[in-house]
Amino acid sequence: MNYEGNIIRPPSEANSIILKVTVGCSHNRCTFCGAYKDVRFRIKDAPTIDADIAFAARHCRRQHRVFLADGDALIIPTPRLEGILAQIRQQLPWVNRVSLYGNARSMLRKTPAELAKLKDLGLYRLYMGLESGHDPTLEHIRKGVNSDRMVEAAKRIREAALFLSVTVLLGIAGRSNSAVHARETGRILSGMQPNQIAALTLMPLENTPLFEEMRTGKFKLPDQAGILQELGLLVSAIDVERAQFQANHASNYLPLSGRLPRDKERILQVIGAGLSGRQPLTTESQRAL
Repeated sequence: MNYEGNIIRPPSEANSIILKVTVGCSHNRCTFCGAYKDVRFRIKDAPTIDADIAFAARHCRRQHRVFLADGDALIIPTPRLEGILAQIRQQLPWVNRVSLYGNARSMLRKTPAELAKLKDLGLYRLYMGLESGHDPTLEHIRKGVNSDRMVEAAKRIREAALFLSVTVLLGIAGRSNSAVHARETGRILSGMQPNQIAALTLMPLENTPLFEEMRTGKFKLPDQAGILQELGLLVSAIDVERAQFQANHASNYLPLSGRLPRDKERILQVIGAGLSGRQPLTTESQRAL
């Protein structure tokens, strides 16, 4: 396989064939993300992608999922992406699921008909980083779109019957906006109606503008209790028909998993137990990205 630089994938894609069809991230301006700094985004050339699919056909017969990396593979022009999916279907017929990252702008660049065609060719799941539903926070972290556009993009994906997994970041609004960030994020998630919600906790990286803000005191990260309070407000504000909720990433202080709305009260009770000291929390030394 032709791999360049960092390979970033969702935890749920740990056992997938990682097919790197782009290098870097098409946006690459978020102040909290250090994954692709100094990496110029590009779509990989067809011969390289073809060779990687051929390699997978020979050596990856026990893996039944494919993840198209890097940061925003959905930005690939539709005819080219259709060709990649068609190759996967033809040369890796045992693969039953193809997933990728997509940001709101790349989602909105695809028409409903294009998204439906991609689904027909095997695309199953899209991972989207919402981070926050609080517009001032989205502007501050240079996400590139506001919350209304996030909702619009999510609805387009759901209308195409694609599985949508949305990530939010606890702590990304700092201490001063923690509560409003939590409530607004819950509200926007309710408008998006994703199939899956994943809550991660911000761990500022040294090569990011947000880390510099924290170092100089312009940004103050909530402490453990503040993060748990934020998580409780977030869960309380989410109103979805049916979604898997996970806060079990290694960055989190309190591993949680359940189905919303069915398990909402249980999740809130566990958060309350964490706040009161009745539930042990992950230590700082055990946390990781």
